[in-house]
Amino acid sequence: MFSRVGLLVAGCAALGSTADAQTTRDLDRINWMEFREYVPAKVTTVLLPLGTLEPHGVTANGADILAPAAIAREIAPRVNAFVAPVVPYGFTGSMDAYPGTFTVPEEAYRPYIKAVLLGLAKNKFRNIILINGHGGGQTAVLSSVAAEVGREASVRTLVINWWSYASDVTLEVFGQDGGHAGENENAFIMAIDPSLVHKARYSPDMATANPAPNTWSAYPNPSTIGLYKAGEGYPTFNLAKAKEYYAKVNDKVAKLVQEVIRKWDLAGV
Repeated sequence: MFSRVGLLVAGCAALGSTADAQTTRDLDRINWMEFREYVPAKVTTVLLPLGTLEPHGVTANGADILAPAAIAREIAPRVNAFVAPVVPYGFTGSMDAYPGTFTVPEEAYRPYIKAVLLGLAKNKFRNIILINGHGGGQTAVLSSVAAEVGREASVRTLVINWWSYASDVTLEVFGQDGGHAGENENAFIMAIDPSLVHKARYSPDMATANPAPNTWSAYPNPSTIGLYKAGEGYPTFNLAKAKEYYAKVNDKVAKLVQEVIRKWDLAGV
């Protein structure tokens, strides 16, 4: 389970042990003098979690926010990074008719995200890592904007769509594919906080396999659990596997960040 206290301790050890040692890696919890001391002299990487609010079966509408935020805080000490405040509202899509759901039009979302990234670059972060928790059209927007900012501000950007990047981990741990609010995502939130997953409200009828390309589409989406493959990915609510999945996903994401930065440095870009 995600432990904020443990991460803060790890963050302190990584950042130093002076009398005024940094006590957190969260950018919103440090002052301007601390920021000036650490960036870029000691820390050149920032992790930016992004998500949206939309239905996720029997877990929280904010699953797409909670997951990347947890990943960022978990891996920050390993990759010597600060964690920027999460961007919670996103470019949702066909589930925005469900209660508690929000969507930001692309014409507003795109320039806002660009301004956030340019702000991180202006504040002297060299490596800007976007950890995204929401799919659909948001993934294309983030990749496009991150590349624009990389060119314009001469910084290095990496966009990670965690659930997709960790699809092999899903197969390894669960023996089958996952889905939106399916076995994998449901398990990840369970590992963060089991109280956010309400098994008693679950029914397999809440799930529908995602349509193959160019076959059919519906608005609103008929189900809040979307399976990547028919017959696979139904939640099983196994806490032990959830914790295993959480740890392995975080390990894989951390290794990717480390490897990409190492190769950027090796290439001299």
